[in-house]
Amino acid sequence: MEFVIITGRSGAGKTCALHSLEDIGFYCVDNLPTTLLTTFYNLCETSTDESMKRVAVVIDVRGGNNLSGLYNDIIQFKKERKSFRLIYLDAREDILVTRYKETRRRHPLALIVPDKSVESALSLEGSYLEPFRKLADYAIDTTNVSVKLLKERVTRIFLEEGENSINLSFMSFGFKHGAPVDCDCIIDVRCLPNPFYITELKDKTGLDAEVFDYVFDSKDTDAFIRKLTAFFDCAMPLYLKEGKVDFVVGVGCTGGKHRSVAVAEYLKNHFRERNYKASVFHRDISKVIV
Repeated sequence: MEFVIITGRSGAGKTCALHSLEDIGFYCVDNLPTTLLTTFYNLCETSTDESMKRVAVVIDVRGGNNLSGLYNDIIQFKKERKSFRLIYLDAREDILVTRYKETRRRHPLALIVPDKSVESALSLEGSYLEPFRKLADYAIDTTNVSVKLLKERVTRIFLEEGENSINLSFMSFGFKHGAPVDCDCIIDVRCLPNPFYITELKDKTGLDAEVFDYVFDSKDTDAFIRKLTAFFDCAMPLYLKEGKVDFVVGVGCTGGKHRSVAVAEYLKNHFRERNYKASVFHRDISKVIV
């Protein structure tokens, strides 16, 4: 049975993640009461209905104030080695505030904070849910992630996941747009040759052959990549042995358009050739660089 629990702060993209799983065949339940998790899991586990063998639920502060009980239930699931995955979604607080103001909806905790503000409600919600972040199999920060990219990432995890596999995700980004906070490892490639200063390459990206060749046609890049791939070739089997199921590598350059894109693409291909399930997404490739 595949059972996915989605939680996190309001406005971080839980509904989007749930819809993504529904699109690939999961039976989905939004806002499951916190006290019903174990009961619902057991019903799914014993059901003879095949549609109940791939299930995703969203549980958060809307489902009641028994979050300590929910936490204990998840701990018990882990002790009993039950088949489930926990996804935790979050974003920078100012981004969540902006999203709330755009929707003009009331935060679930707004009535219990002294000033009734979205900011205070989000802060309180974060303190309630922080223990779940530490338990999560996948902690995804959606601060700079579009709806499209979030859907792609969630879908990719559960379409490609295997019992004895590790999902490698390479995210290119630009440091000038902010470093991602949900990566397991960040590689800074600003030391490599920069196509930005080449007139005919400035408006292209690392997906273009000319830019890719410029970055990699360098002894410095060759030495850098050989040592980098040697590190990952050594580390990945060890992470797999420890039960790691999702490993996200951030690859950053200045703007997220040239060097980071080229290196992320190279790493994706490197690991696919070694039969890993590797994917890539380019967070900032479409942003204007000046």
